[in-house]
Amino acid sequence: MSSSENRTSYHHGNLANALEEAGIGLARAGGPDAVALREAARRAGVSATAAYRHFAGQQDLLERVKQRALAMLADQMRAALVKVPQVGEPGDIAIARLYAACWAYLGFARDEPGCFATAFRRTKAEAPPDDGGMVGDDAFRLLGSLVDALVDTGRMAEEDRPGADLATWAAVHGVAVLLLDGPLRHLPAAAQNAAAERTLDTIVNGLTRRGRAV
Repeated sequence: MSSSENRTSYHHGNLANALEEAGIGLARAGGPDAVALREAARRAGVSATAAYRHFAGQQDLLERVKQRALAMLADQMRAALVKVPQVGEPGDIAIARLYAACWAYLGFARDEPGCFATAFRRTKAEAPPDDGGMVGDDAFRLLGSLVDALVDTGRMAEEDRPGADLATWAAVHGVAVLLLDGPLRHLPAAAQNAAAERTLDTIVNGLTRRGRAV
């Protein structure tokens, strides 16, 4: 049997998705530097020539894998929000939801370090968002909606709202990077968790310091 007969057959359009899935697998195993179009083609069981019909090159595939990884991050945050009990004071629920989303962000970084690194890797194929947004916009907007809920429930002063979503994201992302690739990676697990918890407490306490309980 020839090598071409061993190749996997795909309907038009399915191959691009299969290559992206293979790219996610490569990112999981080795981060953004491991995402190579020829290796993705090999894993998908097709020729490199077939892969190049869907992606211009490695950077093009990396950008698609990056977008998939960002979506995975946002999905994990949303999944965490679903688990937050909707009982009690609205302000308490709003705070619990913010904590849950932030912990999910850190959890994704811990459980999917390769995909997390890929999600925030700058690529040559990256285009500025049409609406003036930024990389990680979905997760950022989700955090923004949770900060808005603090204002809506009276737990955060309205005058403190401008820029609070960006500050929250910067703090959570910063501690995630420190835990993964910075000096905090050498700490025992308990100490890492304590550092993360202290960071989140500082964020929430800072946001709600002038709010009122409702």
